[in-house]
Amino acid sequence: MRVIKMCAMALLVVLASCNKSDDEVDPGMGNEGPDIETELPLFQITTTVQIENEPKVPATLEIYENGELTFEHNIGIEYRGSTSYRLSDKKSFGIETWNEAGEDVSVSILGFPEEEDWILMGHVYRASTNTIFDPSLMRHYVGYELFRSMGNYASRAKFVEVTIDDEYMGVYVFMEKLKRDNDRIDISRLDPSENDAETITGGYILKIDKTAGGDVAPNQPLSYYDNNWEDDARYNDQISFRSIYATDASVLDFEPYRAPYHPLQYLETYYLYEYPKATDISSEQKSYIQTYIQDFETALLTDDFTTDERTYTDYIDVASFVDYFILNELVRNIDGYRLSTYLYKDRGDKLKLGPVWDLNIGYEDGGRLPIDDWIINYNDYIPQDPWLIPFWWDRFMADPQFTAVLKERWTSFRSGALANNNVTGLVRSTADYLIQTGAVERNYEKWRGISISYDSEIDEMISFLEGRLSWMDNEIGNL
Repeated sequence: MRVIKMCAMALLVVLASCNKSDDEVDPGMGNEGPDIETELPLFQITTTVQIENEPKVPATLEIYENGELTFEHNIGIEYRGSTSYRLSDKKSFGIETWNEAGEDVSVSILGFPEEEDWILMGHVYRASTNTIFDPSLMRHYVGYELFRSMGNYASRAKFVEVTIDDEYMGVYVFMEKLKRDNDRIDISRLDPSENDAETITGGYILKIDKTAGGDVAPNQPLSYYDNNWEDDARYNDQISFRSIYATDASVLDFEPYRAPYHPLQYLETYYLYEYPKATDISSEQKSYIQTYIQDFETALLTDDFTTDERTYTDYIDVASFVDYFILNELVRNIDGYRLSTYLYKDRGDKLKLGPVWDLNIGYEDGGRLPIDDWIINYNDYIPQDPWLIPFWWDRFMADPQFTAVLKERWTSFRSGALANNNVTGLVRSTADYLIQTGAVERNYEKWRGISISYDSEIDEMISFLEGRLSWMDNEIGNL
C-alpha cells in the first residue's frame, strides 16, 4: 500500500494543499461551493483518476457548512462494501486523510477526534432491480446513537451530502471506521514483538464476517468486484481461524478452509484478524487468541447451569454481550451475531462483544424471521445459510445467571436510554432534520425509480420500535 501511495505523489501535487492558511481558502460558491443549499455539511470530493475498489486513489475533500468552506484536505478514496457494492448504484466509500506525500495523517473532521480512517456510508439503492436497503437513510445512525446512549462506544456519525467531481451523490452518513484507537476501540497497542506472558494478552480485535474482496483478491479491475461472490467466503489461515465447534455446538470433524460455499460451510464460524492486522500479527499472538476463544467456547458448552459455579465468565465481559444482544434485538439486525460482528480484548482484560455495526437490514424489514422472535434464533429459520449464528446464544439464554444480568440491564435501560420517548424521539427528530433541510427530497430526486413515501417509512419505523420494545418487555420479563 505504501508503494501505491508514493506512486500517487505526482498526482497529488496538482491537488489542493492540506496546509492552506485561512486567507488562502476561497469560500466562494460555483464549483467550489455547489448550488446545493443545505444545512447538512456538504462533502465535495474531487478526483484525478477513477475510484477503485482497492487501493485508494488520490483526491481532495472540501467540506462546506452553510455555504462556507470549513475544511480542505488531501485524501485517498476507494469504494467499500462487498454485497452492498454489487447490489447498489449508490456506492459507499472508505477514505483516508493524507498529507502531500500520500501518507496517512490524523485530523479532526466535523469535530470528531483526530484519526485518518473514515467512512461515507450510503444506503443501498438500485431502481433497475427494485433493490433498496434502509429507505429511512438512518438505521445505522439511530442504532449507533442508541448503543452510545447505553454507555458503549459506537462509531460517531453525522449526516452529510456528497458530490464527487461535481455530481451530486445524495445523503450519506459520515462515520468513524472501527479500529484500535484511544477514541474508538480503546485497547492497548500490540506490536508483533510483544509475545511475553503479560503483553500477549492484548489488545486484539476479531471479526465474524465475510471475507473482503480487497483482502483476498486485491488490485483487480473494478469490473471484477461486480460479481466476485466467492470472495465472500475465501477463508485462509493467514487472515482467519475457525472455531473448533460447529454452529450446532458439535465438534467439527472436517478440515477448515475449504472452497467457498462448500456443502458444510453453514456449520463453520470463522474469526478474522482485524487487529493486529493479518499481515502484522505474530504466530505466538495467533496461537494465544485462538486458544482464548477455544477455552471460552469450551467453558460455555461444559458449564453446569444447575449449579452456581461458572467458568465461561472468566473469559468474557457478560455486560458487553448483554448490551450487544439488546441493541441488535431491538433493531432486528438480521445480520447480527453472524456477520459484521466485532469482538475485542484488551491487555489483561476479558473478551468484549461489540461495537455494533452494519444495521441497515432489519427494523420493520428483514422478512427472513417472524417479527415476534429473537434474531438469535436465525438458525432455526435458515438452517443452511452459509453464515449462521455461533452456538453461544442458546447456551447464554439457558443460563439463569446470564438472563439475570439481561433482566437487570434491560430494566435499567427502559427507564433511561431505551425509554419509549427517547427511542421514538430520536427517530422523529432525526427524520424532521433530514426533511426540513431538504436532504431527503434531494436524495430521492437523485435516486429515483422506486416509489418511496418517506413519511410512511418513518411512521412504520416508530411503530415497529414501539412494538418491539413492548415485545421485549414481555419476553425478557418472562425469562
